[in-house]
Amino acid sequence: MFTKSPAAAPAGAPVVTPASVPDGALIPHSDGVSDDEFRAALSRLAAGVVLITAHAADEGPHGEDVGMTATAFVSVSLDPPLVMVSVRNDSRMDDLLAQQPLWAVSVLSESQRQIAGRFAMKGRISDRLLFADLPHVRGEASGAPLIGGALATLECRTEQRVVAGDHTLVIGRVLTASVPGDDTGPLTHFRGKYRHLG
Repeated sequence: MFTKSPAAAPAGAPVVTPASVPDGALIPHSDGVSDDEFRAALSRLAAGVVLITAHAADEGPHGEDVGMTATAFVSVSLDPPLVMVSVRNDSRMDDLLAQQPLWAVSVLSESQRQIAGRFAMKGRISDRLLFADLPHVRGEASGAPLIGGALATLECRTEQRVVAGDHTLVIGRVLTASVPGDDTGPLTHFRGKYRHLG
């Protein structure tokens, strides 16, 4: 267990230890760290770009597909195979994954910047039109769209949800994984823009 010693804290500052934080309470940012500073620092971390998809069976006569561009996606475990994605609290995807345990991941290639952009748009009412002209197949395990031309696709089942500030960390067990023959480079996100390697 890590604790912050009183000697290391500025005079008069409260000492925060895991034992002193009530369950569910948020630990505030350190003094002097603004939202802009935090965003600027983390924007220097290059990240791969994926499309998270899920199928809402109870929306309309045939259900509705929902998609979300994500850069906060990582491998968690090999045995069992687990991955994790961070979703904003109260977003459409967060609401859906709270009820629907099955979802999919398409690892986007450098030629799929437009796909990343369209599913990153805020305030859209429905994703139906966004999927209409997008080549995809429906995953057999998840029922979610798997994007054509993606570098890799995964289908997952939620194992755990952890609320972390204004996001929820969704940990999923990988049910299927596929790597198409395409050998193009990955789409990445760095300093607020989509980029490709090289």
